[in-house]
Amino acid sequence: MSVKTPMPKRVLWPFLLLAIVIVVLPRFVRSDYYMGILVFIGINTMLALGLNLLMGYTGQVSLGHAAFYGIGAYTTAILTTTLKWSPWMGLVAAILVSGLVAFVIGRPILKLKGHYLAMATLGFGMIVGIVFVQYSDLTGGTSGISGLPPFSIAGHELVDDRQYYYLVWAFALLVLWLSYNIVESRVGRALRAVHGSEVAAESMGVDTVKYKVQVFVLSAMFAGLAGALYAHSVRFVNPNPFDFRFSVELVVIVVIGGMASVWGSIAGATVITILDQALQGFQEGEVVVYGLILMLVLIYMPLGLTKTMVDLVARRRFAKDSAARAKES
Repeated sequence: MSVKTPMPKRVLWPFLLLAIVIVVLPRFVRSDYYMGILVFIGINTMLALGLNLLMGYTGQVSLGHAAFYGIGAYTTAILTTTLKWSPWMGLVAAILVSGLVAFVIGRPILKLKGHYLAMATLGFGMIVGIVFVQYSDLTGGTSGISGLPPFSIAGHELVDDRQYYYLVWAFALLVLWLSYNIVESRVGRALRAVHGSEVAAESMGVDTVKYKVQVFVLSAMFAGLAGALYAHSVRFVNPNPFDFRFSVELVVIVVIGGMASVWGSIAGATVITILDQALQGFQEGEVVVYGLILMLVLIYMPLGLTKTMVDLVARRRFAKDSAARAKES
């Protein structure tokens, strides 16, 4: 997947502003609990960006994206606790293994369309979840794997949420930059063509199978990265965070933030991560709440939060300018 398009100034300034906010924000957050939430917002942002490339830009529905998140987490957990690899090597392995699994299953699964594709990815997620539980000699079963070592930079271990926050968001900014450059490149135009009509895209010479598999693998690699960062953040993994419920949550993040919106992934991740903390007491009712939110957003804000707000600001500005011109005349 070749990407050469530089980030234009109209996007570079918001990107730099976001980076400044990320650097400055911890100075105003004193609570370790809220710092932990900010870390999870960064992790969910990476997951949402990958899923948005797959669903929002390419039109390929996935209900098993949490499986790749889990594969990344378990890969680094096994390698760093059993084989005593460094967390950095575990992170690289998590990305590569997630991408390899996506490549192996991508071509047969992506031949399906619509709800058939959704069911296939759902089935894949369920199979991975069963593997996490049943292969207890390797994965620890329902008890999981504990004692993961923390990341270290220049011999300094990142054991504090405030330190880990900068690491997670450095990777989140990197994933954001990569995602935007992909979207604005020739590859991004090909992905949007596939979303619009695969038949029309193929008639224009677009290799739809190649691009679908590539974006599927890339989204899985982003998820593997997020899974490795999650695993070394909590220093423990078990099957629960990677179940079907979380796959639904990721879809809700993408839809609420805005399909085919790179910046919307950040908005969706922020809103749903905070909401997830507020709904901790609902347990099984969480899925119902997410389903209700998804339904309301699709009805009243079909473009998602980001595009809806941008359109609202644009309409108000247009109405204000029209009123001013009418007054002058």
